[in-house]
Amino acid sequence: MPKLTDLPKRILIGRALRSDKLGETLLPKRLALPVFASDPLSSVAYAPGEVLLVLSIAGASAYHYSPWIAVAVVVLMFTVVASYRQNVHAYPSGGGDYEVATTNLGPKAGLTVASALLVDYVLTVAVSVASGIENLGSAVPFFATHKVLGAVSMIFLLMVMNLRGVRESGSIFAIPTYAFVVGVFCMILWGCFKIATGDTMEAPTAHYTIHAEVSGISGFALVFLLLRAFSSGCAALTGVEAISNGVPAFQKPKSKNAATTLAAMGVLAVTMFCGIIALAMYTKVRMAENPATDLLVDGKPVGPGYTQDPVIAQVAEAVFGHNSIPFIFLAAVTALVLFLAANTAYNGFPVLGSILAQDRYLPRQLHTRGDRLAFSNGIVVLAGFAAVLVYLYGADSTRLIQLYIVGVFVSFTLSQIGMVRHWNRHLRSETDTAKRRHMHRSRAINTFGAFFTGMVLIIVLLTKFTHGAWVAVLGMVLFYAMMTAIRRHYDRVSEEIAAGDERTDEEVRPSRVHSIILVSKVHKPTLRALAYAKLMRSDTLEALSINVDPADTKALQADWTRRGIDVPLKVLDSPYREITRPIIEYVKGLRRASPRDVVSVYIPEYVVGHWYEHLLHNQSALRLKGRLLFTPGVMVTSVPWQLDSSERAKVRARKRADWNAPGAIRRGPVSPPKRDKEHTGQK
Repeated sequence: MPKLTDLPKRILIGRALRSDKLGETLLPKRLALPVFASDPLSSVAYAPGEVLLVLSIAGASAYHYSPWIAVAVVVLMFTVVASYRQNVHAYPSGGGDYEVATTNLGPKAGLTVASALLVDYVLTVAVSVASGIENLGSAVPFFATHKVLGAVSMIFLLMVMNLRGVRESGSIFAIPTYAFVVGVFCMILWGCFKIATGDTMEAPTAHYTIHAEVSGISGFALVFLLLRAFSSGCAALTGVEAISNGVPAFQKPKSKNAATTLAAMGVLAVTMFCGIIALAMYTKVRMAENPATDLLVDGKPVGPGYTQDPVIAQVAEAVFGHNSIPFIFLAAVTALVLFLAANTAYNGFPVLGSILAQDRYLPRQLHTRGDRLAFSNGIVVLAGFAAVLVYLYGADSTRLIQLYIVGVFVSFTLSQIGMVRHWNRHLRSETDTAKRRHMHRSRAINTFGAFFTGMVLIIVLLTKFTHGAWVAVLGMVLFYAMMTAIRRHYDRVSEEIAAGDERTDEEVRPSRVHSIILVSKVHKPTLRALAYAKLMRSDTLEALSINVDPADTKALQADWTRRGIDVPLKVLDSPYREITRPIIEYVKGLRRASPRDVVSVYIPEYVVGHWYEHLLHNQSALRLKGRLLFTPGVMVTSVPWQLDSSERAKVRARKRADWNAPGAIRRGPVSPPKRDKEHTGQK
């Protein structure tokens, strides 16, 4: 019987794939780059602007520090990339930072990393989509006035695209991601050519002045401002760890391909980031945290009606010219790639969630692959969290970005410390000279990575905590507490149901089995339940009915006697017209009278073919089963009766060429059931 949601589900995500098709979804490097690196590549659209926004607090004169901040970000980027190249070779299973920290620093460190990454993935989706909507809103006014609606809709669209599978989403995302990279490089190269030929380029804000919130800044205040600008520029590093988490999705050789993709991503991101910063300085881009009051034209504020364009848009206008075809092209692919940047999280979050579920820190449903062999439940959960965050913050990227990058630097730091311990452990037992030389080099890289990222983490916490980063820290604490509680629950259940060496009461054969068939009237479902219960050869067998309506009860007893049914019928009075309570009390009475006996309850149920029929049937049976499940020593058996509507639904499903039973992918490959006369003719 197909579910109500089966047709829309197939339209949205496509036909189900067999488990043995998993290899076909693996990604070559050319698709892995846009799938796993779209976040750090697209961050160059807003990371340079974040640096200038912070520096503008001290006025335009502080902009001359931006090249030095860019150099620091570049050094950090190459350090992190080099460090993670060691990770993907040492831990290719896809656990990434979580696996590294858990293996080398212990479960608590691993859980801390996992909490940080889960928060950061949610923020990646929220920030990227909100920023994309803002860029789109500058061209399409509807999105400027309906930011939340547009952001939530885009989150849902990305969810559907990823539910279709990583290979298909990679093919979709490759074109705009590569178009963005090509567009930015063309802008940088054309800008350099115009500079070399003496052409004058000016950003649309070049003649604006900035009202400094703090003038004459120096000493510790200047250092703090520069550190805050540096921490904002570190947004360019978000998503770097996604490749180490996604190694299993690469084609073989997985580790080598992942390491190559990491290096390519680092070179592209660094080049674009530095190029945009350099052109922004040359074209005299002006940005302000509060443009309505702090950006001045002829000494007067621009006012609340002014829309501050991103740095990349201002540079593109200066290089290509306003409303030129290259300018429009770059603006379009920039907005698009910001949406697609969330795809990094849509690939990282479900994989990490699956690993955590396997380790019993998250519900086991997150470990299950869906119809398209993607971790569907994790994708849906991520979309839900991101949509809630976007709604709460009004899809405002300026507010959301303050929460950003704390989590990723927690995972960076603990992961690199874990890698240092990893190499120390292996060096104690390795005797081969060449391998030891390689390990020493890798340890030096990870040691420097741990030191550098640890410093950045401290800087980020100091400069961003009061600006909103505390929310991200709180999210990590909540995730940590939730996962710890889930693990305790699973451990408690495992201990409770574990089979010991000695025989327990559950393993001792019951003295007798007392069977009860629930009866409302004599019809085919009742007769089938009677026939089935007789085959079980219980010690005692009786039919049980509840007297709610005396006329109906009298008719039932008369019909029972007329048919000569050889099973005794017991009728329980129910003065308050309840059905569940009298049955539960009767069953408990049997258990009290003979605690070593088992009571088996047979409940006839209808199998229906339409969703609305569920509302009309089986409600009493569901309530009764829910109560009986909490009664020790009671077994509940449902005896199904297929109505004609279920048969027609089954036939319709079998006529489909791509017929698959619900959950077929989770069970493994199965063949469609053959239709035979005996089965289809049986009710």
